[in-house]
Amino acid sequence: MTNLVTWLVIAGLIAAALGYAKARAPRVYWALVGLPLTWGRFTWTYRSTMEVCGLTVQPSGLRAFMTRNLARREVRPVAPKVRRVRGTMTGLRVTLRLPAGLEPADVVASSERLRHAWGVRSITVAESKPGFVELRMTGYDVLRRVRLPRSSKDLGPMVVPVALREDGTVYVRDYRKVPMALTLGANQSGKSMYQRNLVAGLARLPVGLVGIDCKRGVEQSRYAPRLSALVTTPDAAGRLLDALVGEMEERFDLLAAHAVSDLWELPEHVRPVPLVVLIDEVAELFLVASKKDEPARDQMVMQLVRLGQMARSIGIYLEVCGQRFGSDLGKGATMLRAQLTGRVVHRVNDKQTAEMGLGDIAPDAVMAVTAIAPDRPGVAVAGDTSGGWSRIRTPEKTPDEAAAVCREFAHLTPELAFLAPFRPTVRPVPEPAPPLVNPRPVTE
Repeated sequence: MTNLVTWLVIAGLIAAALGYAKARAPRVYWALVGLPLTWGRFTWTYRSTMEVCGLTVQPSGLRAFMTRNLARREVRPVAPKVRRVRGTMTGLRVTLRLPAGLEPADVVASSERLRHAWGVRSITVAESKPGFVELRMTGYDVLRRVRLPRSSKDLGPMVVPVALREDGTVYVRDYRKVPMALTLGANQSGKSMYQRNLVAGLARLPVGLVGIDCKRGVEQSRYAPRLSALVTTPDAAGRLLDALVGEMEERFDLLAAHAVSDLWELPEHVRPVPLVVLIDEVAELFLVASKKDEPARDQMVMQLVRLGQMARSIGIYLEVCGQRFGSDLGKGATMLRAQLTGRVVHRVNDKQTAEMGLGDIAPDAVMAVTAIAPDRPGVAVAGDTSGGWSRIRTPEKTPDEAAAVCREFAHLTPELAFLAPFRPTVRPVPEPAPPLVNPRPVTE
């Protein structure tokens, strides 16, 4: 009897520990319990699941003949061949070779049925090479608590890890692949959190950062130690954009002198520093208070469009942020948006805003944006020009943390003559106030 009680107590403690791990340390629970169970379920039910989900094809005539007459076995439909199974800290990766007659779209269409059959959180299908697909299964809600893996650092020049995808991989901003980007989202959707993670990542790279924050600098002024330029009014933004276009033309002359077509083909000793232009709340650059301000607005928008169209090859990249960005802002908005091929859309207030961000490059992602819950700030949908999209979430980062990174890497701020008139004033960090001391009560 004593042994039975002891074993019951031990079993109860193990169950409690596993329950705690499932709620508080899902990675540990997945590694100890979820991964072995899912791997076993996948192994034992793979073929029947493929047949039920319609992911099999009839064998060729020769194969059916050989199976029936030589192997003396029943001819069965052919399922994708499992080439590799690999466990990760967030899920399971399975590489499949598709038989003739199946295509990746067929597997994508059945991904929801496969998810339920194997009891995983989500399944993402990615084509690794012609004829092969990878099933990326996640065993738990990866986006609940986001922490970027340490291996995401030092990914290369102009590559910044920003968020975590729902399949457990890192979402990065690679400026050499996607030079211009647009970030949309309503208030309190996590848009500013995304920008902080982006600025903190860029601050560590040998690049120049240019800030345009027409809300009087309330967002970007704290990054002043790492900014080569900062403007906080539309008039100053117009002058800064004119200066950037002038620099773009000079860099084109430099490329022509060296007979190359891209900044990264230049010899390192003559290569100008790359520039990332961070535009917060882009609508402030389009809206005017009176008709007399329209010519200045049109000039500013034209310069933005020119940068979006041509500045990639000379190492000037646009990072545009706003709540809405459509034709209702005025002339030139749609033309500029077409140049911003990278899209990240957080929770929005209406379907039309989601269509502004993703409707032209990933129509299937629009409904995913409208389904983002208000209690999950930082969750967004990232799309690309290939039509693919994925849910992402940025890790929490406070304004003080992002500002501290900018101060730490302030020595990387390049001194550029054409940006000297726009160099921000770096204010000293205020010292914390001393703690209040309660005076002794006066006794009579």
